[in-house]
Amino acid sequence: MKKFKRIRKLKDYRIHREGTGILVTSFIIFALINAPLWYFLPDYIVLNSIVGAFSLVVYLLMVNFFRSPKRIFPGDVEDVVVAPADGKVVVIEKVFEPDHFKDERIQVSIFMSPMNVHANWYPVDGVITRVEHQKGKFHKAWLPKASTENERSLVVVKMEDGREILVRQIAGAMARRIVTYAAAGEECFIDQHMGFIKFGSRVDLYLPLDAEIKVTLNQKTVGNETVIANLK
Repeated sequence: MKKFKRIRKLKDYRIHREGTGILVTSFIIFALINAPLWYFLPDYIVLNSIVGAFSLVVYLLMVNFFRSPKRIFPGDVEDVVVAPADGKVVVIEKVFEPDHFKDERIQVSIFMSPMNVHANWYPVDGVITRVEHQKGKFHKAWLPKASTENERSLVVVKMEDGREILVRQIAGAMARRIVTYAAAGEECFIDQHMGFIKFGSRVDLYLPLDAEIKVTLNQKTVGNETVIANLK
């Protein structure tokens, strides 16, 4: 397998592309609600102010949700697994992975709250060997059964030395749409977006049993910055 070259020059998204249409539409709707109130009911200052303030708060929350900071992993990417998402580590355990490896792996799960950045990054450099979307339920994302029963997308990345890392994007009770940019046969790199999950959910990593885990339960992670594990 050829040597992978990292892509360092990235487009700086201030607002994630997944949010552009929603934010533009929402802005127009809020404008259509607020402008007539001030025009036709100028004396109802308290009412207009409450509606305006509510509209502004909701819109700013939406902008916050779709923010997409530019991040470049600062360290050496060889034999390193980097956090694919912002959030909190809710699972670190040895499990049987039934969909691809069909053997025991170390599962590390990161839960994303509605306040987290919801872009997902590739955790390793490599070639994408498998992408699969699986329909399912919408249990609360932090429950163990969410990994196997919820709506989810599976991405397998083969590293330069032949080892494979499985990443699973999982929908939750609120998150009803998973966006996955990965396509089988393409090269992928740390620093690149793998996808986006709307309105909170989680991302699972399945690592070799000899991986040296560098995070702890309830630790907060920063996507494309926090080191999840070192691979031997």
